[in-house]
Amino acid sequence: MSSFLLKADNIGLQINQRQILDNISLSIKPSEILTLVGPNGSGKTSLVRVLLGLIKPDHGQLQRKADLVIGYVPQKLHIDSALPMSVLRFLQMGIKADANDISRMISTLGVRSLLGQPLQSVSGGEFQRILLARALLRKPDLLVLDEPAQGVDINGQQQLYQLISTIRDEFGCGILMVSHDLHLVMEATDQVLCLNTHICCSGHPEAVSQHPEYLKLFGASLDGIAVYTHNHNHSHDLSGDVVEHEHHGDCDHDH
Repeated sequence: MSSFLLKADNIGLQINQRQILDNISLSIKPSEILTLVGPNGSGKTSLVRVLLGLIKPDHGQLQRKADLVIGYVPQKLHIDSALPMSVLRFLQMGIKADANDISRMISTLGVRSLLGQPLQSVSGGEFQRILLARALLRKPDLLVLDEPAQGVDINGQQQLYQLISTIRDEFGCGILMVSHDLHLVMEATDQVLCLNTHICCSGHPEAVSQHPEYLKLFGASLDGIAVYTHNHNHSHDLSGDVVEHEHHGDCDHDH
């Protein structure tokens, strides 16, 4: 089996004679969370579209694991307020999933109490959980999350990022997450790629957060932010509780 789910080599993209992406290379592995950070206009969304096959790059190569299944949670999804649709109907729409799959996902994502509600009535954080549940019903090898915390309050953001880590641990899928602030996703990422048309820096989050190129882009927003490192020497059950393994050491946290 391939050691990666998706690999990009020297991707370049121009739109209207403007360089959007310049020699971008990355790989996403199973059970790995890769976070793409960068300022507005840095090319994050364009890169995601290239990786999803929605835009053809001008040069470079894309490789995918055979029969790769991708689950995608968009940055924005507008639901017409006049459209009568319950949360359950939205989850079922266009997806082949049996009752057991749906029951597992709504339990994992904590949305069981919302199933009978109109989709338009849920909060921003609840809607993101519903979108995650719908994406996971595809049983993806790779989960792509474009600004998943947008429109979610700070408490909801923390819960959402903890949930994303649990999803990786429980389902073993690779995750590509797009954000504009590294400090918000420190707790829920393994690797970071900082993009500003080209790759400014990449690596573990604590290293990227101290890199001169990253500090040029985000330094003013990092005052008082502590670096959080999470080494996954354990797993989680469907409720998010830690399940220790006798052959592993304790979970290490550095602040």
